[in-house]
Amino acid sequence: MSDFQLLQHGALAIAIGLLIGIQRGWQEREAQDGARVAGIRTFTLIAMLGAASALIDGSGTGVVVAACFLGFALPYGLFEYRQSRALRTYSATNFVAGLLTFALGAYAMEGRMAIAAASAIAATAILAERHALHDFLRKLKWTELRAAILLLVMTGVLLPVLPDRPVDPWGALNPHQIWLMTVLIGIVGYVGYIAIRVAGEKNGLLYAGLAGGLVTSTTVTWTFARIARRDSSAFAEVLTAILGAWIVSLIRMALIAISIAPSLTTTLLPPVGAACAVLLLPAIGSYIRPGSRNRETGLVLQNPVDLPLMLKFLLVLVAIMLLSKWAAGMPGQSNLLFLGGLSGAFDVDPITLSSANMTLGGLPVSTAVRAILIAATSNAAAKAILGAAFGGPRLGITLGAIAAAAIGAGAVFFPF
Repeated sequence: MSDFQLLQHGALAIAIGLLIGIQRGWQEREAQDGARVAGIRTFTLIAMLGAASALIDGSGTGVVVAACFLGFALPYGLFEYRQSRALRTYSATNFVAGLLTFALGAYAMEGRMAIAAASAIAATAILAERHALHDFLRKLKWTELRAAILLLVMTGVLLPVLPDRPVDPWGALNPHQIWLMTVLIGIVGYVGYIAIRVAGEKNGLLYAGLAGGLVTSTTVTWTFARIARRDSSAFAEVLTAILGAWIVSLIRMALIAISIAPSLTTTLLPPVGAACAVLLLPAIGSYIRPGSRNRETGLVLQNPVDLPLMLKFLLVLVAIMLLSKWAAGMPGQSNLLFLGGLSGAFDVDPITLSSANMTLGGLPVSTAVRAILIAATSNAAAKAILGAAFGGPRLGITLGAIAAAAIGAGAVFFPF
Protein backbone atom coordinates (compact mmCIF):
# COMPACT_ATOMS: atom_id res chain seq x y z
CA MET A 1 0.00 0.00 0.00
CA SER A 2 1.45 3.37 -1.03
CA ASP A 3 1.80 6.35 1.29
CA PHE A 4 -1.10 8.10 -0.44
CA GLN A 5 -3.34 5.07 0.06
CA LEU A 6 -2.31 4.90 3.71
CA LEU A 7 -3.30 8.53 4.11
CA GLN A 8 -6.67 7.82 2.50
CA HIS A 9 -7.37 4.91 4.84
CA GLY A 10 -6.17 6.89 7.85
CA ALA A 11 -8.38 9.85 6.92
CA LEU A 12 -11.36 7.51 6.71
CA ALA A 13 -10.59 6.15 10.18
CA ILE A 14 -10.50 9.71 11.56
CA ALA A 15 -13.77 10.52 9.77
CA ILE A 16 -15.39 7.44 11.32
CA GLY A 17 -14.31 8.51 14.78
CA LEU A 18 -15.55 12.06 14.20
CA LEU A 19 -18.90 10.85 12.89
CA ILE A 20 -19.65 8.57 15.81
CA GLY A 21 -18.10 11.03 18.27
CA ILE A 22 -20.30 13.89 17.06
CA GLN A 23 -23.40 11.80 17.54
CA ARG A 24 -22.40 10.60 21.01
CA GLY A 25 -21.27 14.07 22.00
CA TRP A 26 -24.54 15.59 20.83
CA GLN A 27 -26.46 12.94 22.77
CA GLU A 28 -24.71 14.06 25.98
CA ARG A 29 -24.23 17.72 25.06
CA GLU A 30 -25.87 18.91 28.30
CA ALA A 31 -23.28 17.14 30.46
CA GLN A 32 -20.47 19.18 32.00
CA ASP A 33 -16.91 18.89 30.70
CA GLY A 34 -15.26 15.84 32.20
CA ALA A 35 -18.60 14.33 33.25
CA ARG A 36 -18.69 11.85 30.39
CA VAL A 37 -16.25 9.08 29.56
CA ALA A 38 -16.06 9.73 25.81
CA GLY A 39 -17.08 12.51 23.47
CA ILE A 40 -16.12 13.74 20.04
CA ARG A 41 -12.37 13.92 20.76
CA THR A 42 -12.20 10.59 22.55
CA PHE A 43 -14.10 8.68 19.86
CA THR A 44 -11.87 10.20 17.19
CA LEU A 45 -8.80 9.08 19.11
CA ILE A 46 -10.32 5.60 19.58
CA ALA A 47 -10.69 5.23 15.81
CA MET A 48 -7.14 6.48 15.31
CA LEU A 49 -5.94 3.95 17.89
CA GLY A 50 -7.62 1.15 15.96
CA ALA A 51 -6.08 2.39 12.71
CA ALA A 52 -2.64 2.67 14.27
CA SER A 53 -2.82 -0.86 15.68
CA ALA A 54 -3.74 -2.23 12.25
CA LEU A 55 -0.91 -0.25 10.68
CA ILE A 56 1.63 -1.54 13.19
CA ASP A 57 0.45 -5.12 12.68
CA GLY A 58 2.18 -5.37 9.32
CA SER A 59 2.24 -9.17 9.42
CA GLY A 60 -1.54 -9.34 9.13
CA THR A 61 -1.83 -11.92 11.93
CA GLY A 62 -4.01 -9.62 14.03
CA VAL A 63 -1.96 -10.16 17.20
CA VAL A 64 -1.10 -6.47 17.63
CA VAL A 65 -4.69 -5.41 16.89
CA ALA A 66 -6.04 -7.90 19.43
CA ALA A 67 -3.57 -6.79 22.10
CA CYS A 68 -4.35 -3.12 21.53
CA PHE A 69 -8.06 -3.86 21.55
CA LEU A 70 -7.84 -5.60 24.93
CA GLY A 71 -5.57 -2.88 26.27
CA PHE A 72 -8.16 -0.29 25.29
CA ALA A 73 -11.34 -2.21 26.14
CA LEU A 74 -10.46 -3.06 29.75
CA PRO A 75 -9.80 0.48 31.07
CA TYR A 76 -12.50 1.94 28.84
CA GLY A 77 -15.01 -0.55 30.24
CA LEU A 78 -13.90 0.33 33.77
CA PHE A 79 -14.51 4.04 33.15
CA GLU A 80 -17.93 3.31 31.67
CA TYR A 81 -18.75 1.11 34.67
CA ARG A 82 -17.82 3.87 37.10
CA GLN A 83 -19.92 6.38 35.19
CA SER A 84 -22.93 4.06 35.15
CA ARG A 85 -22.58 3.56 38.91
CA ALA A 86 -22.44 7.30 39.46
CA LEU A 87 -25.43 7.99 37.21
CA ARG A 88 -27.27 4.81 38.28
CA THR A 89 -27.87 3.72 34.70
CA TYR A 90 -27.55 0.33 33.01
CA SER A 91 -26.95 1.30 29.39
CA ALA A 92 -24.00 -0.34 27.63
CA THR A 93 -24.51 1.62 24.39
CA ASN A 94 -21.58 3.98 24.87
CA PHE A 95 -19.25 1.11 25.74
CA VAL A 96 -20.26 -0.92 22.69
CA ALA A 97 -20.00 2.20 20.52
CA GLY A 98 -16.42 2.68 21.69
CA LEU A 99 -15.47 -0.91 20.88
CA LEU A 100 -17.12 -0.64 17.48
CA THR A 101 -15.28 2.61 16.74
CA PHE A 102 -11.95 0.92 17.47
CA ALA A 103 -12.85 -2.04 15.23
CA LEU A 104 -14.01 0.19 12.39
CA GLY A 105 -10.89 2.29 12.67
CA ALA A 106 -8.75 -0.82 12.36
CA TYR A 107 -10.81 -2.15 9.46
CA ALA A 108 -10.68 1.21 7.67
CA MET A 109 -6.90 0.91 7.63
CA GLU A 110 -6.70 -2.66 6.32
CA GLY A 111 -10.08 -3.45 4.79
CA ARG A 112 -12.35 -2.06 2.11
CA MET A 113 -13.03 1.61 2.59
CA ALA A 114 -16.58 1.49 1.23
CA ILE A 115 -17.64 -1.19 3.71
CA ALA A 116 -15.99 0.62 6.62
CA ALA A 117 -17.70 3.90 5.71
CA ALA A 118 -21.09 2.25 5.21
CA SER A 119 -20.78 0.44 8.55
CA ALA A 120 -19.94 3.67 10.35
CA ILE A 121 -22.91 5.46 8.80
CA ALA A 122 -25.23 2.61 9.71
CA ALA A 123 -23.94 2.56 13.28
CA THR A 124 -24.40 6.32 13.61
CA ALA A 125 -27.94 6.11 12.25
CA ILE A 126 -28.81 3.40 14.77
CA LEU A 127 -27.34 5.42 17.61
CA ALA A 128 -29.18 8.56 16.50
CA GLU A 129 -32.58 6.86 16.23
CA ARG A 130 -32.68 5.76 19.85
CA HIS A 131 -36.04 7.35 20.67
CA ALA A 132 -37.65 6.24 17.43
CA LEU A 133 -36.52 2.65 17.94
CA HIS A 134 -37.66 2.58 21.55
CA ASP A 135 -41.03 4.06 20.56
CA PHE A 136 -41.31 1.42 17.83
CA LEU A 137 -40.72 -1.36 20.36
CA ARG A 138 -43.34 0.06 22.71
CA LYS A 139 -45.94 0.01 19.93
CA LEU A 140 -44.92 -3.37 18.48
CA LYS A 141 -47.40 -6.17 19.20
CA TRP A 142 -46.45 -9.77 19.77
CA THR A 143 -48.44 -10.97 16.75
CA GLU A 144 -46.49 -8.54 14.54
CA LEU A 145 -43.14 -9.64 15.92
CA ARG A 146 -44.04 -13.31 15.59
CA ALA A 147 -45.20 -12.79 12.01
CA ALA A 148 -41.97 -10.98 11.12
CA ILE A 149 -39.90 -13.81 12.63
CA LEU A 150 -41.95 -16.37 10.70
CA LEU A 151 -41.32 -14.53 7.42
CA LEU A 152 -37.61 -14.30 8.20
CA VAL A 153 -37.46 -18.04 8.87
CA MET A 154 -39.32 -18.77 5.65
CA THR A 155 -37.03 -16.45 3.69
CA GLY A 156 -33.64 -16.73 5.35
CA VAL A 157 -33.70 -20.33 6.58
CA LEU A 158 -35.97 -22.39 4.32
CA LEU A 159 -35.64 -20.59 0.98
CA PRO A 160 -31.83 -20.94 0.61
CA VAL A 161 -31.88 -24.71 1.17
CA LEU A 162 -34.58 -25.46 -1.40
CA PRO A 163 -33.21 -26.65 -4.77
CA ASP A 164 -33.44 -24.02 -7.51
CA ARG A 165 -34.22 -26.53 -10.26
CA PRO A 166 -37.15 -28.68 -11.36
CA VAL A 167 -37.48 -31.80 -9.23
CA ASP A 168 -40.48 -33.49 -10.86
CA PRO A 169 -40.40 -35.84 -13.88
CA TRP A 170 -42.03 -33.19 -16.11
CA GLY A 171 -39.56 -30.43 -15.23
CA ALA A 172 -42.34 -28.09 -14.10
CA LEU A 173 -41.93 -27.71 -10.33
CA ASN A 174 -39.06 -25.61 -9.02
CA PRO A 175 -39.23 -25.69 -5.20
CA HIS A 176 -37.19 -22.50 -4.82
CA GLN A 177 -39.45 -20.48 -7.13
CA ILE A 178 -42.63 -21.94 -5.63
CA TRP A 179 -41.56 -21.11 -2.10
CA LEU A 180 -40.36 -17.65 -3.13
CA MET A 181 -43.78 -16.80 -4.57
CA THR A 182 -45.43 -18.18 -1.44
CA VAL A 183 -43.24 -16.01 0.75
CA LEU A 184 -44.21 -12.98 -1.34
CA ILE A 185 -47.82 -13.65 -0.35
CA GLY A 186 -46.88 -13.25 3.30
CA ILE A 187 -44.70 -10.19 2.66
CA VAL A 188 -47.45 -8.33 0.78
CA GLY A 189 -49.95 -9.10 3.52
CA TYR A 190 -47.51 -7.99 6.21
CA VAL A 191 -46.64 -4.77 4.38
CA GLY A 192 -50.34 -3.99 4.04
CA TYR A 193 -50.90 -4.65 7.73
CA ILE A 194 -48.05 -2.39 8.81
CA ALA A 195 -48.99 0.31 6.30
CA ILE A 196 -52.52 0.47 7.70
CA ARG A 197 -51.18 0.86 11.23
CA VAL A 198 -48.68 3.56 10.26
CA ALA A 199 -50.54 5.61 7.64
CA GLY A 200 -54.16 4.82 8.46
CA GLU A 201 -56.70 2.74 6.58
CA LYS A 202 -57.07 4.91 3.49
CA ASN A 203 -53.49 5.90 2.70
CA GLY A 204 -51.97 2.81 4.28
CA LEU A 205 -53.84 0.45 1.98
CA LEU A 206 -53.05 2.60 -1.05
CA TYR A 207 -49.31 2.72 -0.33
CA ALA A 208 -49.20 -1.01 0.34
CA GLY A 209 -51.17 -1.70 -2.85
CA LEU A 210 -48.83 0.38 -5.00
CA ALA A 211 -45.80 -1.34 -3.46
CA GLY A 212 -47.40 -4.76 -3.82
CA GLY A 213 -48.16 -4.10 -7.48
CA LEU A 214 -44.43 -4.02 -8.11
CA VAL A 215 -44.30 -7.66 -6.98
CA THR A 216 -47.67 -9.24 -7.70
CA SER A 217 -51.01 -7.48 -8.09
CA THR A 218 -52.76 -10.85 -7.90
CA THR A 219 -51.57 -11.25 -4.34
CA VAL A 220 -52.66 -7.72 -3.47
CA THR A 221 -56.12 -8.45 -4.86
CA TRP A 222 -56.95 -11.51 -2.85
CA THR A 223 -55.19 -10.48 0.35
CA PHE A 224 -56.78 -7.03 0.44
CA ALA A 225 -60.16 -8.36 -0.69
CA ARG A 226 -60.47 -10.09 2.68
CA ILE A 227 -60.55 -6.65 4.32
CA ALA A 228 -63.63 -5.70 2.31
CA ARG A 229 -65.34 -8.91 3.37
CA ARG A 230 -64.56 -8.31 7.05
CA ASP A 231 -65.55 -4.64 6.95
CA SER A 232 -67.84 -3.45 4.16
CA SER A 233 -67.26 0.20 5.15
CA ALA A 234 -63.64 -0.14 3.93
CA PHE A 235 -64.82 -0.95 0.38
CA ALA A 236 -63.60 2.31 -1.16
CA GLU A 237 -60.16 2.04 0.44
CA VAL A 238 -59.76 -1.57 -0.70
CA LEU A 239 -60.91 -0.76 -4.24
CA THR A 240 -58.45 2.12 -4.51
CA ALA A 241 -55.55 -0.03 -3.30
CA ILE A 242 -56.38 -2.93 -5.64
CA LEU A 243 -56.77 -0.72 -8.70
CA GLY A 244 -53.52 1.04 -7.83
CA ALA A 245 -51.79 -2.34 -7.74
CA TRP A 246 -53.30 -3.25 -11.12
CA ILE A 247 -52.02 -0.04 -12.70
CA VAL A 248 -48.51 -0.50 -11.30
CA SER A 249 -48.52 -4.12 -12.46
CA LEU A 250 -49.45 -3.18 -16.05
CA ILE A 251 -46.77 -0.51 -16.18
CA ARG A 252 -44.20 -2.93 -14.78
CA MET A 253 -45.23 -5.58 -17.33
CA ALA A 254 -44.79 -3.14 -20.22
CA LEU A 255 -41.43 -1.91 -18.94
CA ILE A 256 -40.12 -5.47 -18.59
CA ALA A 257 -41.18 -6.31 -22.14
CA ILE A 258 -39.77 -3.22 -23.86
CA SER A 259 -36.55 -3.34 -21.84
CA ILE A 260 -35.88 -6.77 -23.34
CA ALA A 261 -37.29 -6.09 -26.81
CA PRO A 262 -37.59 -2.34 -27.60
CA SER A 263 -39.35 -3.23 -30.86
CA LEU A 264 -42.48 -3.98 -28.80
CA THR A 265 -42.81 -0.36 -27.65
CA THR A 266 -45.05 1.13 -30.34
CA THR A 267 -47.40 -1.87 -30.36
CA LEU A 268 -47.57 -2.62 -26.64
CA LEU A 269 -47.68 0.80 -24.99
CA PRO A 270 -50.93 2.17 -26.56
CA PRO A 271 -53.23 -0.64 -25.30
CA VAL A 272 -51.49 -0.75 -21.92
CA GLY A 273 -51.76 3.03 -21.58
CA ALA A 274 -55.45 2.99 -22.48
CA ALA A 275 -56.14 0.25 -19.93
CA CYS A 276 -54.25 2.15 -17.22
CA ALA A 277 -56.23 5.31 -17.98
CA VAL A 278 -59.52 3.45 -17.57
CA LEU A 279 -58.35 1.89 -14.29
CA LEU A 280 -57.17 5.27 -13.00
CA LEU A 281 -60.59 6.93 -13.22
CA PRO A 282 -62.45 4.68 -10.71
CA ALA A 283 -59.32 4.55 -8.52
CA ILE A 284 -59.34 8.35 -8.21
CA GLY A 285 -63.10 8.37 -7.77
CA SER A 286 -63.02 5.93 -4.84
CA TYR A 287 -60.09 7.77 -3.28
CA ILE A 288 -61.70 11.21 -3.31
CA ARG A 289 -65.20 9.99 -2.52
CA PRO A 290 -66.85 12.61 -0.27
CA GLY A 291 -66.50 11.85 3.41
CA SER A 292 -64.08 8.98 2.99
CA ARG A 293 -60.79 10.85 3.48
CA ASN A 294 -61.05 11.31 7.25
CA ARG A 295 -63.53 8.57 7.98
CA GLU A 296 -62.57 5.80 10.37
CA THR A 297 -64.04 2.46 9.40
CA GLY A 298 -63.21 0.72 12.64
CA LEU A 299 -61.24 -1.88 10.72
CA VAL A 300 -59.89 -4.58 13.01
CA LEU A 301 -56.38 -5.68 12.06
CA GLN A 302 -55.80 -9.39 12.45
CA ASN A 303 -52.77 -11.62 12.09
CA PRO A 304 -50.49 -9.99 9.49
CA VAL A 305 -49.41 -13.39 8.08
CA ASP A 306 -52.22 -15.74 7.05
CA LEU A 307 -50.68 -19.20 6.78
CA PRO A 308 -53.82 -20.97 5.45
CA LEU A 309 -54.04 -18.41 2.64
CA MET A 310 -50.38 -18.92 1.82
CA LEU A 311 -50.84 -22.69 1.65
CA LYS A 312 -53.85 -22.30 -0.67
CA PHE A 313 -51.75 -20.07 -2.87
CA LEU A 314 -48.99 -22.69 -2.95
CA LEU A 315 -51.40 -25.40 -4.12
CA VAL A 316 -52.86 -23.16 -6.83
CA LEU A 317 -49.36 -22.24 -7.98
CA VAL A 318 -48.32 -25.89 -8.28
CA ALA A 319 -51.43 -26.66 -10.35
CA ILE A 320 -50.82 -23.70 -12.68
CA MET A 321 -47.15 -24.63 -13.20
CA LEU A 322 -48.10 -28.19 -14.12
CA LEU A 323 -50.78 -27.01 -16.56
CA SER A 324 -48.40 -24.47 -18.10
CA LYS A 325 -45.79 -27.16 -18.66
CA TRP A 326 -48.39 -29.31 -20.37
CA ALA A 327 -49.46 -26.39 -22.60
CA ALA A 328 -45.85 -25.69 -23.52
CA GLY A 329 -45.70 -29.04 -25.30
CA MET A 330 -48.41 -28.08 -27.79
CA PRO A 331 -47.15 -27.35 -31.34
CA GLY A 332 -47.41 -24.06 -33.28
CA GLN A 333 -47.69 -20.38 -32.32
CA SER A 334 -51.13 -21.08 -30.87
CA ASN A 335 -49.16 -22.74 -28.10
CA LEU A 336 -47.79 -19.37 -27.04
CA LEU A 337 -51.21 -17.72 -27.06
CA PHE A 338 -52.79 -20.59 -25.15
CA LEU A 339 -49.95 -20.54 -22.67
CA GLY A 340 -50.37 -16.79 -22.26
CA GLY A 341 -54.01 -17.22 -21.34
CA LEU A 342 -53.27 -20.11 -19.02
CA SER A 343 -50.26 -18.73 -17.17
CA GLY A 344 -51.66 -15.19 -17.18
CA ALA A 345 -54.44 -16.39 -14.92
CA PHE A 346 -51.77 -16.53 -12.25
CA ASP A 347 -48.86 -14.28 -13.26
CA VAL A 348 -48.03 -12.23 -16.38
CA ASP A 349 -44.27 -12.18 -15.82
CA PRO A 350 -43.36 -15.63 -17.23
CA ILE A 351 -45.18 -15.11 -20.54
CA THR A 352 -43.95 -11.51 -20.77
CA LEU A 353 -40.34 -12.58 -20.39
CA SER A 354 -40.62 -15.52 -22.76
CA SER A 355 -42.51 -13.55 -25.44
CA ALA A 356 -40.05 -10.66 -25.36
CA ASN A 357 -37.09 -13.06 -25.62
CA MET A 358 -38.74 -14.95 -28.48
CA THR A 359 -39.16 -11.65 -30.33
CA LEU A 360 -35.38 -11.31 -30.35
CA GLY A 361 -35.27 -14.75 -31.96
CA GLY A 362 -37.64 -13.86 -34.81
CA LEU A 363 -41.15 -14.10 -33.31
CA PRO A 364 -43.43 -11.47 -34.95
CA VAL A 365 -44.00 -8.42 -32.76
CA SER A 366 -47.77 -8.68 -33.17
CA THR A 367 -47.76 -12.29 -31.95
CA ALA A 368 -45.60 -11.45 -28.92
CA VAL A 369 -47.76 -8.46 -27.96
CA ARG A 370 -50.92 -10.51 -28.49
CA ALA A 371 -49.59 -13.20 -26.11
CA ILE A 372 -48.69 -10.58 -23.48
CA LEU A 373 -52.07 -8.87 -23.73
CA ILE A 374 -53.90 -12.20 -23.58
CA ALA A 375 -51.97 -12.96 -20.39
CA ALA A 376 -52.90 -9.54 -18.98
CA THR A 377 -56.56 -10.10 -19.92
CA SER A 378 -56.58 -13.54 -18.32
CA ASN A 379 -54.87 -12.10 -15.26
CA ALA A 380 -57.48 -9.34 -14.93
CA ALA A 381 -60.32 -11.87 -15.18
CA ALA A 382 -58.66 -14.11 -12.59
CA LYS A 383 -58.19 -11.17 -10.21
CA ALA A 384 -61.85 -10.21 -10.55
CA ILE A 385 -62.82 -13.79 -9.69
CA LEU A 386 -60.45 -13.77 -6.72
CA GLY A 387 -61.96 -10.46 -5.61
CA ALA A 388 -65.39 -12.07 -5.58
CA ALA A 389 -64.15 -15.23 -3.85
CA PHE A 390 -62.26 -13.44 -1.08
CA GLY A 391 -64.08 -10.08 -0.91
CA GLY A 392 -67.67 -10.91 -1.76
CA PRO A 393 -69.95 -10.43 -4.78
CA ARG A 394 -69.99 -6.63 -4.57
CA LEU A 395 -66.23 -6.33 -4.90
CA GLY A 396 -66.07 -9.05 -7.54
CA ILE A 397 -68.73 -7.45 -9.74
CA THR A 398 -67.10 -4.02 -9.39
CA LEU A 399 -63.66 -5.33 -10.26
CA GLY A 400 -65.09 -7.38 -13.12
CA ALA A 401 -66.82 -4.38 -14.65
CA ILE A 402 -63.74 -2.19 -14.34
CA ALA A 403 -61.52 -4.95 -15.76
CA ALA A 404 -63.89 -5.41 -18.72
CA ALA A 405 -63.79 -1.67 -19.44
CA ALA A 406 -59.98 -1.65 -19.26
CA ILE A 407 -59.74 -4.68 -21.54
CA GLY A 408 -62.09 -3.03 -24.03
CA ALA A 409 -60.06 0.17 -24.02
CA GLY A 410 -56.87 -1.79 -24.62
CA ALA A 411 -58.47 -3.74 -27.48
CA VAL A 412 -59.38 -0.49 -29.25
CA PHE A 413 -55.71 0.47 -29.45
CA PHE A 414 -54.37 -2.94 -30.52
CA PRO A 415 -54.03 -3.52 -34.30
CA PHE A 416 -55.48 -7.01 -34.67
